[in-house]
Amino acid sequence: MANSIRRVSLTQWIIISMVVGVLLGWLAPSFAIALKPLSTIFLNMIKSLIAPLLFSTLVVGIAGHGDDMKKVGKLAFRSILYFEIITTLALAVGLIAVNLVRPGAGVGLDTTAQVSSTISEASQRSVTFSGVLEHIVPSSFVDAAAKNEVLQVVFWSIIFAVALARTPVGAKKTVLAFAESLSEVMFKFVGIVMAFAPFGIGAAIAVTIGQSGIGVLKNLGILVLTLYGALVVFVVAVLVPVALVFRIPLGAFWRTVREPWLIAFSTASSEAALPLAMQKMEGFGVPRRIVSFVMPTGYSFNLDGSTLYLALASVFVAQAANIDMPLSQQILMMLTLMVTSKGVAAVPRASLVILSGALTQFGLPLSGVALILGVDAVMDMARTSINLVGNCLATAVMARWEGELGTPSTAVLEGGARQPLMENAQ
Repeated sequence: MANSIRRVSLTQWIIISMVVGVLLGWLAPSFAIALKPLSTIFLNMIKSLIAPLLFSTLVVGIAGHGDDMKKVGKLAFRSILYFEIITTLALAVGLIAVNLVRPGAGVGLDTTAQVSSTISEASQRSVTFSGVLEHIVPSSFVDAAAKNEVLQVVFWSIIFAVALARTPVGAKKTVLAFAESLSEVMFKFVGIVMAFAPFGIGAAIAVTIGQSGIGVLKNLGILVLTLYGALVVFVVAVLVPVALVFRIPLGAFWRTVREPWLIAFSTASSEAALPLAMQKMEGFGVPRRIVSFVMPTGYSFNLDGSTLYLALASVFVAQAANIDMPLSQQILMMLTLMVTSKGVAAVPRASLVILSGALTQFGLPLSGVALILGVDAVMDMARTSINLVGNCLATAVMARWEGELGTPSTAVLEGGARQPLMENAQ
């Protein structure tokens, strides 16, 4: 019996916990809601390790590879170029889907309805490109780390690593050794936290079902089905061809990302899946310097699922309010979203803020946000999980583009212990 339990993989435990969570939320909603502390504890443990993990891996990845900063600049340029192309395609898929299916047609949204104070306040919080640029640079690294401002932590860590690379050998060796040791410790930390994942994830699902009822998993309406369908089309028509073009083995890639994907889907939290995703992609054969730069940066510039959702949701509101929005205006809105959605992960209640700002700018009713929020939790699960998959693929693509994608580590792919070092094929 004990041996059988040990043979159950983390992925299988997570699936089992999700099923148990659904049953508890359905059959014993009061008890399920009382499990919320387990979910909160799991998410807090994950969040507590993000800043030290990012800092240590970035410092080792940049300062530990010599003084050639041209490699860092080249990686940054290629990453941003890739992010822009893929997110543009995500916006296009969302726009095509919402115009073909027209999920908002016939809703008859009341454009004179009062909106909640939360939505009203969100509409006043403008998100501009200049504001995002200002937000990138932290006034305090400690404050950025405490608030888990991923992009700020990445920016500060990169500057620190570049400065360390220019430091005399003695001091550089001491700090680099500390960063390498911290990196190893934090990956062990991830392993310990992930042992608690089935309990935290099961509790998160139970709480959601207990609060919203089993109906949250069925009959959610054509809008949710449209989003899920569009995300599937995006994966098949965009991500899979990209993987094939860059010779990324699809089977091995899926085995690598399935556990982080499950975590992202069940918790609707990018932060919850980030540490394990970084660990898994390093096991896939992506050098640490690429994983530690591309993955966290992608969470601000390569949110494929979120950008597709924003395109779909904004036009849905126009359809629901019977407002004729010509294609030219829709394209202009998409260009606006392309800019304002950058750095979206750093904005509290990001989707609400970005969507409300876009609706206000284009004269669409904010009451549409209230309509969408009724099923937003279910849509958030899907878009967050696609954000995760898209960023994992981006790290593999960058590694292949740089000619440094190695051979996947069997132990990591099967959920075993992380290998301390990876031999990367050139």
